[in-house]
Amino acid sequence: MKPKVALVTGGYSGEAIVSYKSADTIQHHIDAEVYDVYRIDIAKEGWFYDDRKGNRIAVNKSDFTVNVDGTQLVFDAVFIALHGTPGEDGKLQGYFDLLNLPYTSCNAATSAITFNKRYTVGVAAFSGVAVAPSVHLFRDSNWVADEIATQLSFPVFVKPNNGGSSIGMSKVLKQEDLEDAIHKAFKEDDQVLVEQMIQGREFTIGVFRNGSEIVTLPMTEVIVNEGVEFFNFEAKYEGKSVEVTPANADQNHYDKIGAAARKIYQVFNCSGIIRIDFIYHEATDTPYMLEINTVPGQSAASIVPQQVKAYGWSLQQFYGTLLKQIIH
Repeated sequence: MKPKVALVTGGYSGEAIVSYKSADTIQHHIDAEVYDVYRIDIAKEGWFYDDRKGNRIAVNKSDFTVNVDGTQLVFDAVFIALHGTPGEDGKLQGYFDLLNLPYTSCNAATSAITFNKRYTVGVAAFSGVAVAPSVHLFRDSNWVADEIATQLSFPVFVKPNNGGSSIGMSKVLKQEDLEDAIHKAFKEDDQVLVEQMIQGREFTIGVFRNGSEIVTLPMTEVIVNEGVEFFNFEAKYEGKSVEVTPANADQNHYDKIGAAARKIYQVFNCSGIIRIDFIYHEATDTPYMLEINTVPGQSAASIVPQQVKAYGWSLQQFYGTLLKQIIH
């Protein structure tokens, strides 16, 4: 009997639209001869199994089962394709842990820490990984933009502390624009990170475990189009950037970023596929870690599928490897 895999998608944030695209790719490339895949849409109005007939059947949240024509559908594993909350911040992971149900992403603790950008750079810095100077703000704190400006050098990035896809993020070139950018970020989250910009080339790299080996995929250089300030939502998903995979970089760049990526994977006790963003500061020959994405996008426009292809694998082989790590 084939293992039953719940492909979890949707979510409660603006990233749901990306989640659905990721799920489309994954569902299309999981080997149907090896696994039975059931798509589960987790939305604010409820959790549902969408069958192939267009029916929406409610999921029993007490045990994560579905009643299909009088038969209880019990899953063997979960493939998490849900970006943002509750699939990337540890909430679903904790729920599945209580049910003793294996899943493809990082565990609850790792997901919760890495979803918080400030805590991520804090743990990384403590472990000797280079990170940019930053200031952490809370909505109910008495922050003053002019005081923050004295602690960092411009330009700076202002971003919601939790979340992804660069939603609510701004690049601020001068002090007088800082306050408006902070207010914009607070519309998306109760915490905001103001981070000093590191000048350099932007690289991103997928990392996963294959048995006992931590594997780094061929990294990608991200080059945003002229007139685009940074790798924002439009650049990521609306074609306003160039992603060069594998990156046109020398072996030293590959070695240093690869070593940093493997160290980060170990330090944060990661599982499944993650993607780590770096800025490479040429003057000091140092890769600076920006963020860790524990549920990286898998859509046609996403970077990890590009890197898997450059690695010489098919997506079917890749997704099969991720599932083999959790289904025994």
